[in-house]
Amino acid sequence: MWTLFEPVHAVTYFHPRARTAYEAVGLRGYWRGYFAGRAAPLGPTTAPPVIAAFFSFAPRMVARALPSVWRLATPEEALRARLTGAVQALAEFTYELPESHLVEAADLLEEAAGRVEIAGRVLGAVNAALPRGEYPLARLWQAATTLREHRGDGHVAALVTTGLDPVEVVAWRCRADQSREFHQPARGWTDEEWSAAEERLVERGWLTADREPTEYATATFRTVEEATDRAAMGPWRALGAERTERLRELLEPIARRCHTVIPRQSPIGLPAAQAS
Repeated sequence: MWTLFEPVHAVTYFHPRARTAYEAVGLRGYWRGYFAGRAAPLGPTTAPPVIAAFFSFAPRMVARALPSVWRLATPEEALRARLTGAVQALAEFTYELPESHLVEAADLLEEAAGRVEIAGRVLGAVNAALPRGEYPLARLWQAATTLREHRGDGHVAALVTTGLDPVEVVAWRCRADQSREFHQPARGWTDEEWSAAEERLVERGWLTADREPTEYATATFRTVEEATDRAAMGPWRALGAERTERLRELLEPIARRCHTVIPRQSPIGLPAAQAS
């Protein structure tokens, strides 16, 4: 289900209409829109809560954006901009689908999002508390966003149990299956911080001396992914197998179209097969 609702949410990061909507309220530059839009449900927050909740960013990168973005746009303006841009993007991708398709998908996804357990899940909780969208595409996007942030909170909790810090996690993933050339600048870590993180990963048994992932690391990270999935299961158990399968059918054509705007190299980690 994550591979189906994540692309719906992700239009807010990658579609030109989302960027335009942020710029319209004064948030020029990709990262201003990103940090303001994603952090806005927290209110006019400073950097530390976002460093903690977003997990993988270098603290200085977050601090460059927060709290200064709130001098350009209030959290309320950022929230309106992110929803406007997302809805416009989804409208472009779904105009051929019947209204009844979008309404049913929004109803089911919204019901699933209403069953998230918010305890210990800060981003999931603040997104779940936002007012209900007025139109089907707004409801669809908000529900997808609540579910993805709820799942992300659980993933961060699972990552913390490994004892790795954020730069170590990102550096290890880039030795396992991701690209350092993309992820290091996208998360703001310096060469010195990255090299030091890899040294620590070698010392802790996550990388070999040749900087290859160890069997221990691969097995441990598999348990992180399994824990993430278990922590995210509540809404789907509540929705039930039959209605979850119906939602899967409804989301599939929407997700497939949304996936076309997501770059092949992106930090969200969706399977490449979803782009076909």
